[in-house]
Amino acid sequence: MALPVPDALGERSGRKESGEGGGAGAGERPDRRRRSPGPDVTRRAAVEEERTDAAEWLEKPTPESAGALADAGYGLLAAPLARRGVRTPSEADAFLAPHRRDLHDPFLLQGMEEAVDRLLTACRDSATVAVVGDYDVDGVTACALLTAVLRALGAEVVPILPNRLTEGYGFQTVQVEKADRAGASLIVTVDCGTTSADAVLAAIERGIEVIVTDHHVVGSDFPSQAIQINPLQDHCGYPFRHLCGAGLAFKLAQGMLRRSGRDEPLAALLRIACLGTIADVVPLVGENRVIAALGLQALSEARSPGLRALMRVARIAGSVSSTEVAFRLGPRINAAGRLADAGLALRLLLTRDAAEADRLAGELDTLNRNRQAEERRVVKQAAELFAARDPLPGILVAWSPEWHRGVVGIAAGRLAREFHRPVILLGVDGETGTGSGRSIPHLDLHSFVAGFRHLTSRFGGHPQAIGLSVAVSELPELRSAMEEGAEWPPEILVRRREYELALSAEQIGTGLYAELARLEPHGEGNRRPLIRLGPLERVGPLREFGDSHVKLRVRSARDGGSEAGRPVWLLGWGWKERAARLDGRFEVLGALEWDSYQGGPVVRLEDARTAGNDQVPERRMSA
Repeated sequence: MALPVPDALGERSGRKESGEGGGAGAGERPDRRRRSPGPDVTRRAAVEEERTDAAEWLEKPTPESAGALADAGYGLLAAPLARRGVRTPSEADAFLAPHRRDLHDPFLLQGMEEAVDRLLTACRDSATVAVVGDYDVDGVTACALLTAVLRALGAEVVPILPNRLTEGYGFQTVQVEKADRAGASLIVTVDCGTTSADAVLAAIERGIEVIVTDHHVVGSDFPSQAIQINPLQDHCGYPFRHLCGAGLAFKLAQGMLRRSGRDEPLAALLRIACLGTIADVVPLVGENRVIAALGLQALSEARSPGLRALMRVARIAGSVSSTEVAFRLGPRINAAGRLADAGLALRLLLTRDAAEADRLAGELDTLNRNRQAEERRVVKQAAELFAARDPLPGILVAWSPEWHRGVVGIAAGRLAREFHRPVILLGVDGETGTGSGRSIPHLDLHSFVAGFRHLTSRFGGHPQAIGLSVAVSELPELRSAMEEGAEWPPEILVRRREYELALSAEQIGTGLYAELARLEPHGEGNRRPLIRLGPLERVGPLREFGDSHVKLRVRSARDGGSEAGRPVWLLGWGWKERAARLDGRFEVLGALEWDSYQGGPVVRLEDARTAGNDQVPERRMSA
């Protein structure tokens, strides 16, 4: 018997629809494209390009397995595949063609048996179940997915998302009180709860059972009375440890549907799970790659009113790329929780009404524009504070009552990339500072900040991203203690650019693009391969568009009487000033993308230097 999944996750009857154009958010890169018949077209979205200081250029080490893959016929992709952990031809085939058979058995997750049994009992009894999520894309999509499936299986579901500004992050007693007032006999958390022992115990004391599904670092005091599904918990033998909240909600839905004998509407589930998986920046390898790849295929065919409306305001039509999820869809979903109420995004994903979907999508688009403006303001102010420090400490910490707590996390991420060291920003409200920290590669910020937990009132997160609340009176001591303790090995603070291919301009073409596009979808753990190109020389003037973006044609620099080679286009987002200084012979690092406006491949600029290895200078954000 097929499961009647609500339209928010399933297919609506009728024709397949196409998205329509809409207004781009402020700060987004202008949509200059015409649809191309070319291979697996990918588009990079609109955000102001983060700029970098001088960096070392290094070729990524090539594992020994690349030789065997080359011998097996994988050609140009042999080394990139090996660098992504692929060792054998069978693994290469699985990587290049993700398939549903590569999804693991959900019952390999510790706690899954007990959770599924308890939830199916609640569904059979039409009991009230509270699904408590978080306010980011991962939490909202996980909440939407599980809410829809539980309703389809017969439960009365009360979805609960925290308000970032009044309640803060994570599972708290305030959500327990809401669930109790709604008459819930069972609470299921998604993307939160692992470190919320007090809230779990408060629910149990009220006679409410608790199932926690989470992927954050496991706390040591988790109550044994609750069921926990977390691949990071001790003694969990699940073969993949990097699922996000939406990924775990997908596995729980799989388990319930399989145990109840219902068909699994994989496309409907995966198109929601892939949003959280890509937006939460978990590694897009292993099972996450399967979820992302199959979910993107399903997302391109989505007919639910909410998703179609969201894609229209994000100006996405046809196929959907991981880049568009990360930079167009994700930020609009996130904007609700950052500046207003995450429930707006949840209602959009669950609605069956096209008019309501259009209204909600429009609200999210407006909120995203406001978020972009607020983020730029916070980044500018914090960058000016940090630029005044000489020398720079190993960690940068700042706070202000003028900073919106909903954007300090994303601002910290931009500044961490700009200054190449961990950054913690907090917005102050009354006597409390609440904020987020972002790290740099190879530096575990969670472990570092845990050493100062006694100075915080709340703390949690991942190695690369943390959230915390601190009494204002403790902030100066916290900053001083962190700066004193941030004595990293010198090599940690050296910015490095690792490229995978060194090519000439003549090698850039449709065939190369088509081959590299087989590595999609790109994301954390599978970045688009950087290409070292040069030495080059310019052909003709710069073409400027937008406020600070450029295109320029280049060709291989000629020696003596050598013939001119075929030119190639370079594309620089936010590169207006820097590109003007590209003269003589120079080299660039960039990623190959498809320019649908031109109808061919372009190299998106990441870095540049003269042929004599001098970095092409640029101004910092704070200048």
